[in-house]
Amino acid sequence: MDADHEGHPRSGGAHGRHRTLGERWSAFTASPFLPAIVLTFILAAAAGLFAGSYTYNMANPTPHRIPAAAVGPTGTANATAFVKGMEKALNGSLELRRFPSDAAARRGVEEQEVFAILTFHTDRVDFAVAGAAGASVAQLLTETALPVAEAVGIPVRISDVKPLQKGDPRGLALFYVSLAAVIVGLVGAIQLNVQASELNPGERIAFTLAYSLLGAFAIASVVDWWLGALRLPFVESWLILALTMFTSGMVFTMFNTLMGRWAMLPTWGLLVLLGNPSSGGAVSWPLLPSVLGHIGRWLPPGASINANHTAVYFGGAQHVFPFAVLAGWAFVSIAVFWIWRRRHPGGREHTPAHAGADPGSGAGSGAGSGAGAGAM
Repeated sequence: MDADHEGHPRSGGAHGRHRTLGERWSAFTASPFLPAIVLTFILAAAAGLFAGSYTYNMANPTPHRIPAAAVGPTGTANATAFVKGMEKALNGSLELRRFPSDAAARRGVEEQEVFAILTFHTDRVDFAVAGAAGASVAQLLTETALPVAEAVGIPVRISDVKPLQKGDPRGLALFYVSLAAVIVGLVGAIQLNVQASELNPGERIAFTLAYSLLGAFAIASVVDWWLGALRLPFVESWLILALTMFTSGMVFTMFNTLMGRWAMLPTWGLLVLLGNPSSGGAVSWPLLPSVLGHIGRWLPPGASINANHTAVYFGGAQHVFPFAVLAGWAFVSIAVFWIWRRRHPGGREHTPAHAGADPGSGAGSGAGSGAGAGAM
């Protein structure tokens, strides 16, 4: 080895020269620092978007179109004055639908076609809200009807024909129940990917279903049997929550197949940033921005709340639509995952034994080659 006049070896070769800008950038992109920096900015943006989405949708709910049943003569002076007063106070958002009788209007409430019933008499107006159809809507209508009646000089009698359960006076329990199912469903899929990454596709789907059934049972039993906050139609609510958890888990698995380690971005955006605020659980759909109110029905959180809300309060008028939405998301997610399952980062690899190798040493040689590849 060549040495300088002081006896120290001279630096030379690739290790002795300064790396080019391109080489430094390549080393940086191959290091863990690039994804860590990107993730830092993503988390900051997600925090702002999370707060903004909920604040935008829930902090100042504004009525856009509130369907209400109208029974009795609507052309009288009293009826006309009261309706105009309500429309002015609600910015023209009260949509009256004529019903031939109170019984027919009650059926409209049960079918969740209307949020209130206005029965017009010659000397007064009976204003019946439906708290279970939407607590925020019922509160808005009640707070609006009293001053309007006083302003136009018409007596009004307010009642609640479909009240909320006593353990849920503000109507938020079902929102939090569905929120728990959505969050735990996607977190469960993330943890399966981290803690049980070697699960094969069929096994991953089976375990997603297993934790969904068990987790949904835990949610329903705590809310109903332990806390007594809601009296649930237990089996129906349990299965709705299980389908919600399973769908959320498979949505993450689908995006994980398509996008790898960045799968949390579209999953969180779809289910949490967009899906939960627009679900109609905390603020009823008529009070949400109109576009979000329509979108929310087609996303898993909104479908879950819609199905469970109907099961708890309007059991005789359950609809197919929310179940179709949940099943549709689950089916598409499973199909995408299964078709492109080889792109998914998990699963066990089956390496064939080398030709001519000793059959008894196949496992050892495979493990050795794998370890060597990982170390290189």
